[in-house]
Amino acid sequence: MDLIARVPRLPRLGETLHGRSFHLVYGGKGANQAVMAARLGAEVTMVARVGSDVFGEGMLRNFESYGINTAHVTVDAVESSGVAPILVDDEANNVIVVVAGANGALSPRDVEMASESIASANTVVCQLEVPIETTLAAFRIAKAAGVRTILNPAPAAELPSELLALTDICAPNETEIEILTGLPVNTQAQAETAARQLLKHGMQSVVVTLGERGVLYVDPHAVLRAPAFVVKAVDPTGAGDAFIGGLAVYLSEGVPLHDALRRANAVAALSVTRIGAQASFPTRAEVDAFIATQTGL
Repeated sequence: MDLIARVPRLPRLGETLHGRSFHLVYGGKGANQAVMAARLGAEVTMVARVGSDVFGEGMLRNFESYGINTAHVTVDAVESSGVAPILVDDEANNVIVVVAGANGALSPRDVEMASESIASANTVVCQLEVPIETTLAAFRIAKAAGVRTILNPAPAAELPSELLALTDICAPNETEIEILTGLPVNTQAQAETAARQLLKHGMQSVVVTLGERGVLYVDPHAVLRAPAFVVKAVDPTGAGDAFIGGLAVYLSEGVPLHDALRRANAVAALSVTRIGAQASFPTRAEVDAFIATQTGL
């Protein structure tokens, strides 16, 4: 659950600011990516935990409203639902604090209970808002069944070599890849160098989201760049999740890689033109209509 406060600027350490508005919206990286995929028409199954509280009840209803399969969403009797307080300033910059709650209690056993759904999927998307051993369990099942794996390494953390080896696509943003590699990504060349550093650890490919600089894809044999679409940004919250959810859907449908990156860019671009995360996510019809208006990209 995202708790978003609009502020004129981000506060300094110890400073109190008057906020402009407050928005309580459904969020969480995995939830956002699942909803984005569902908005584009994909069949989506969520493996997660929520708290036995008003937030958890609301999240379950929210998943179901998008047609997401919640058979493997467990209600935790001990932990609270995960939340993310977010500050967004007038320039659409944000800061986010993630409180894992029930997400931190999602176990490899929970994943094993969902093994049939994982093995029958086209693509499995995981993040680091749940324990790494749980993500590992999901990717082991997926790879054994020949299922594509996408890892969003957020919040960024040290990653075990086995997890990297099980990852088909690693999709960090510019901050996350700097944390993972210790390398700057101030230019496209630097971003490519950092991506190649990640490839040395065994993953198949890296997709770096670079905000207004677009997206960079790197694998051992190819480098692709997909420029960003120019829009008036209102709130960047969830844009990376929108991109990843969109990319997973388009690749699952067999869309060629460069076109899938471009379409996922369009999804993310539309998402930043509205307040919130899931509430800002476009439908497939909106994405198609937007792309049809663009030239030169």
